[in-house]
Amino acid sequence: MGTQTVGWGRLTIRRVLQLDAPVIERSEAEVHDEMQANYRWNFAVNLGDGAFFWFGLSFISATTILPLFLSKLTSGPFWFALLAVLGQSSWYLPQLFTSGAIERVARKKPLVVHLGMIIERLPLWLLPVAALLSVRSPQLALALFFIAYAWHGLGAGMIAPAWSDLIARCFPVEKRGRFFGFTSFVGTGLGAIGAIFSGWLLETYPFPTNFAYAFLIATVAVTLSWFFIAMTREPVPHTHVQQVAQSGQTRRKLLQILRGDANFRRFLLARLLATVGNMGAGFLTVAAVYRWQIADSTVGIFTTALLVGQTLGNLFAGLLADRWGHKITLELGIGAAVVAYALAWWAPNVDWYYTLFFLLGTANGITIVSGVLIALEFSRPQHRPTYIGIANTTVGIGSVIGPLVGGLLATLNYGWLFVLSALIGVLALGLLHFTVLEPRRQKDFFAVE
Repeated sequence: MGTQTVGWGRLTIRRVLQLDAPVIERSEAEVHDEMQANYRWNFAVNLGDGAFFWFGLSFISATTILPLFLSKLTSGPFWFALLAVLGQSSWYLPQLFTSGAIERVARKKPLVVHLGMIIERLPLWLLPVAALLSVRSPQLALALFFIAYAWHGLGAGMIAPAWSDLIARCFPVEKRGRFFGFTSFVGTGLGAIGAIFSGWLLETYPFPTNFAYAFLIATVAVTLSWFFIAMTREPVPHTHVQQVAQSGQTRRKLLQILRGDANFRRFLLARLLATVGNMGAGFLTVAAVYRWQIADSTVGIFTTALLVGQTLGNLFAGLLADRWGHKITLELGIGAAVVAYALAWWAPNVDWYYTLFFLLGTANGITIVSGVLIALEFSRPQHRPTYIGIANTTVGIGSVIGPLVGGLLATLNYGWLFVLSALIGVLALGLLHFTVLEPRRQKDFFAVE
């Protein structure tokens, strides 16, 4: 009976994810024609997904809102470091471990939609519960908060290679930046409005009701975004499935890429350094709170400045990268982050924090667009999920190292933390600019066997 139950469960999962559904054999030209025919539809529904998703995330910003909530529960630097690790790495870190399996799946949409609802969106419904428990049982609220946030972030990261490949299938390379930049621009713009509203919530309602409302709005918005992405029309290439089915040996393939693709390897090192250099991001709000005893409503303004910068960074990266490539926009983003951390070290009063959050938001907006899309351009389509997994997991490793080092430095001196962040960013910028070739200028892709 137990074996039959397990077998039935596996069969149900395979049906839901459409793992055994046949793929119609078509030429590359036919798949491209389907992509073009559904371009406007996919643009519209994915715009709806991005708009609601980014609006929701503005109410649970890991840079401003969540550290403030955490400061109501604890003052221990460990917990702020853990939050920074999850906020910066949970989406990136799991991708290498799931990319091989995702590469062998013909249809990416069922993974993004059906699996994504369970492991990415549903966990957020625990956040309002954690907020309501925070006065009566702060230890339980702390545990529930981290369970929900980790579950959401790691779950999103597990399906991220499928989502990235789905975007690549739906939008041609010369239009991806425009789509992703404009979608992020709209979503983050709505997020900036949401940040203003979240500041009002934090000021108007007492703790913990204010955070419960903010978390509930975030959860509802992210859940609504699911209905839009579920309407995506995915073109499925038959030839890709056949090639992937014969590839196998994922570990050998990973090692071959890392050893043989020198340009990609240098890019990974630059991205790793840039991510480690972002170690101060999770401590900016806490530093301002402890240094100037700012009001909760001021954090809402910080979030607004962050999201306004992110909105402009999204649009700027999308428009510029379609023409010149994503490497130059990433360089500009790293430069903006370097200036932001230099300001955090130097700032004589809290007013400068509005500027530095704007610059950091600009850097984030550029990285959201170009950091995701550049990984799609280093390889041929059949190897794309593996390249995506390697690139994003590398960022995830840096996102673990950075906050841990940052947490240690924060116990000693916030100024040293921000100076080191800026210096590592300068090193990453130099490496990216002088040693990495824009992937669109590569004459040939690395031959993966």
